[in-house]
Amino acid sequence: MTLRKAAPVLALTALLLSGAPAHAGNTLIAKAQAVAVAKSALTITPDREWNKMGARPGRNSETWTLDGDGLNDVTFYGGIETDRTLFREVNRRVKPLPRFSATMLLTDIPALLENSYLIALATPLMTIESVAPCTFAGAKGVTFTYRFTRPDEEVRRKGEGYAAIIAGKLYMATFEAPDIYYYDRDIAGFRALAASARIGAAPNP
Repeated sequence: MTLRKAAPVLALTALLLSGAPAHAGNTLIAKAQAVAVAKSALTITPDREWNKMGARPGRNSETWTLDGDGLNDVTFYGGIETDRTLFREVNRRVKPLPRFSATMLLTDIPALLENSYLIALATPLMTIESVAPCTFAGAKGVTFTYRFTRPDEEVRRKGEGYAAIIAGKLYMATFEAPDIYYYDRDIAGFRALAASARIGAAPNP
């Protein structure tokens, strides 16, 4: 990469890292070893090392990153049960989060994430761009793409997700990164994680 091309990337990195506080308790995830994620029976086998963030967005979720929060985030949602939210409630009385139901269609899952973002993250803009059938964790699932921005931030972000409803519970993995440089660089790595997803006996922590 030339210095001219690298400059915008370095500036973007500095901008994002300045607003991304470090969290204690981050854990290194080793490559080529199956690991249970999101306190569930969903297992992932990474083909490279990842960092698991210490902060969890919800009760049954966890986030991994390669370079830091806001640069390339993979979030796993494991075994979300009926009447449960994807994220922690922000203000249940005024703005309750939407809740998952085992009776939902697979095509309802992208809208569940979209509506959850609008409330939990106060996202000013969230758009689902595509929805298509797929196989995820060995089951019939749905894959989708989306775009959004964070509050008080001009960086445009792209996302991709895979989800399936298995035994009445929601299992999902999403990837998000700035649409400049990081998304294109790391989307293949996320797809490798999603392809490795399995439901089975969880390895010992």
